[in-house]
Amino acid sequence: MESTVASKLEALLKLQTIDSQLDEIKRVRGDLPEEVQDLEDEIEGYAVRVRKFDDEVAFLNDSIAQRKQATKDAESLIRKYEEQQQNVRNNREYDAITKEIELQKLEIQINEKKTREAHYQIEQKIAEIEGTKNRLEERRKDLENKKKELNQIVGESEEEETQLEKERNNAASNIEDRLLSAYTRIRGNVRNGLAVVTVKRDACGGCFNTVPPQRQADIAAQKKVIVCEHCGRILAGVEQRVF
Repeated sequence: MESTVASKLEALLKLQTIDSQLDEIKRVRGDLPEEVQDLEDEIEGYAVRVRKFDDEVAFLNDSIAQRKQATKDAESLIRKYEEQQQNVRNNREYDAITKEIELQKLEIQINEKKTREAHYQIEQKIAEIEGTKNRLEERRKDLENKKKELNQIVGESEEEETQLEKERNNAASNIEDRLLSAYTRIRGNVRNGLAVVTVKRDACGGCFNTVPPQRQADIAAQKKVIVCEHCGRILAGVEQRVF
C-alpha cells in the first residue's frame, strides 16, 4: 500500500514539474497571445465598420439616382401640363393644371434638397471610411509586429514545448482519473498553478503556512494522500532540512 501511494505521489509530482515548465514557457510569452487575439478582433471590427459604411454610401448613391430620375419625370410632367394649359377651355381647368405644375415643381425642390443632404452624408461617410481604414492599417501593422514577436518566442521554445507535451501526456496516463481530476481542479483554483508541492522549512511549498510536525511525519510516511489544510494543495513529501 505504501509503495502504491508513494508511486501516486511521485507521478503527481512529476506531472506538476512538467506543468510548471509549460507554465514558464507560457509566462515568457506573457500577454502576447491575448494581445494578438485582441488585435485580430479589433481589425475585424474595423473591417465590418468599413463594409457597413460602403453599404450606406451605395444606398445613398442609389437614392440620389432615384431622386434624379424623379426630377426628370417631374420636369417631363411640367412640360406636358404647360402644353395642356395652352388648350384649356376655362379658368377652372387652367387653375387645376397650374396646381399640378406647382406640385411637380415642389417635388423637384424636395428632390434637390434630399439630393444635397445625401451628398453631404456621403462626404461624411467617406471621411469616416478613410479614418477607419487608416486605423485599420495601423492595427494591421501592430498585429504583424506582435505576430512576429510571438512567433519568434514560440519558435524558440516550440521543440521544448512539444517534448514537454508528450511527457505530460505520458505522465498523466499513469495517474488514475480521480486524482488527475482533483489535480486539475486544484491547479485551476490557485494562482501559481502549483497543485502538488512538498513541505519546505516546515511550511507548505504552495501557501507557506506552517505544517505541524505530526502532519509532516504523516506526509513523509506516504501512506495516504494528504492536502494542505490551508490551501488544499496536495503535499507530496517533506524536504529534509540541511543544517
